[in-house]
Amino acid sequence: MISILIVDDHFLVRKGLKKILEDEVNNVIVYEAIDGNDLMKKIHAEKFDMIICDISMPGRSGLELLEQIKKEYPKLPVLMLSFYPEDQYAVRVLKAGASGYISKDSASEELSKAIRQVLIGRRYISENLVEKLASNLDTNNNKDLHESLSNREFDVLKMIASGKKISDIAVILSLSVNTISTYRFRILEKMKLKNNAEIMHYVISNKII
Repeated sequence: MISILIVDDHFLVRKGLKKILEDEVNNVIVYEAIDGNDLMKKIHAEKFDMIICDISMPGRSGLELLEQIKKEYPKLPVLMLSFYPEDQYAVRVLKAGASGYISKDSASEELSKAIRQVLIGRRYISENLVEKLASNLDTNNNKDLHESLSNREFDVLKMIASGKKISDIAVILSLSVNTISTYRFRILEKMKLKNNAEIMHYVISNKII
């Protein structure tokens, strides 16, 4: 039997993915987790052949969870899902160790293809993403400013842009206010921005959220 764990805080998304998996994959058992804490409890208790994880969830982000999974279980394949465009997130999650990245609004056929590729040990890369990766290999290509950020800084960037206060971000990420303030300073410095308003403008202009 193939054991797959779906991680998403939305009930309907989990049920939709489960239906596709049960229709398209033979001998599959599908488990569900509602957030990062639930995910880690389940993978510590059970053995899974694959994780399908949303990149944006309450509390710990998918990127942070991906890093922890790959640290503890480096051979466990993880397929990341998101509503965000491939060109903003796919390269980042692949570099972090994901086996693939796919948009939630993709057709079920593409999702099925991605799952099959990952289950046989391959990475799934869409045609659009292939072009993006090729562009990133061009040493003369000017990278977007946010690509210089660490995954943690990237998460803080998005939260600031969504209007969250430093204290709120500290609670969500279980870090001190001083630590989040340090991340904010690094973000402003790396991206040559002056304040939160410029962060918000940059994020919206580049369709990051």
